Amino acid sequence: MTYQTIIFDVAGPVATITLNRPDKLNAFTEEMHRELAAALDSVGAADSSIRALMLTGAGRGFCAGQDLGSRRGDMAPDLGHTLNTLYNPLIRRLRKLPLPIVCAVNGVAAGAGASLAFACDITLAARSASFLQAFAKIGLVPDSGSTFFLPHLVGSARARALAMLAEKIGAEQAMQWGLIWQVVDDDKLVGEAKALALRLAAMPTRALAYIKRALDTAETSTLDRQLDLEAELQAMAGRTEDYREGVAAFFEKRTPTFKGR
Repeated sequence: MTYQTIIFDVAGPVATITLNRPDKLNAFTEEMHRELAAALDSVGAADSSIRALMLTGAGRGFCAGQDLGSRRGDMAPDLGHTLNTLYNPLIRRLRKLPLPIVCAVNGVAAGAGASLAFACDITLAARSASFLQAFAKIGLVPDSGSTFFLPHLVGSARARALAMLAEKIGAEQAMQWGLIWQVVDDDKLVGEAKALALRLAAMPTRALAYIKRALDTAETSTLDRQLDLEAELQAMAGRTEDYREGVAAFFEKRTPTFKGR
């Protein structure tokens, strides 16, 4: 497939998706959604050798959310339909992808762009990056999972203030509050993110997928249900080649070579 709004690159076990509308701060369009869906389908294909995904943006912004220019003149859009057909499937694809996802936020992440960063597994941000839930400024409600991610990441008080005041916060504050994993100097962001993606790609891929599933389920689970799920997932992990390799390497005092099987 030929991509117009993203760059999709595969180097060894790591795939990189770069949002590529830098003149519009990589704001979403329907075409970008279609291309992201196609790229993620390729990454998650059963016969794929990809074992980690990196997501970033081109230019000086990560993603400014929806491209409002495409809605000019339409004062009564069916935004629920837009969410159900474009944004919600994207967030679900990311959360269910059985691979680790590293996000490198290289500039502003606003609206659904912030949600995109929060939906990834490990998010790094450039020191100059910022996060903004801008919906209230135009009379809308945070979407694309933000009303779920924010309270789980930063707690109710901060989530309500971020959503209702629509104030921008910097990368350092985002890290201190638990919105992201780490802040990196701007010129080192891509290198750090690629190194992290390569590190994750060398780890036991199925175990990482099971970890993702367990942590996602824990958000709305009870202790009893979580204990049952852990037993189920651990049983599956214990039958993988990577588990056998990890144990063998432990006893042989060597570094394990995981194959993602």
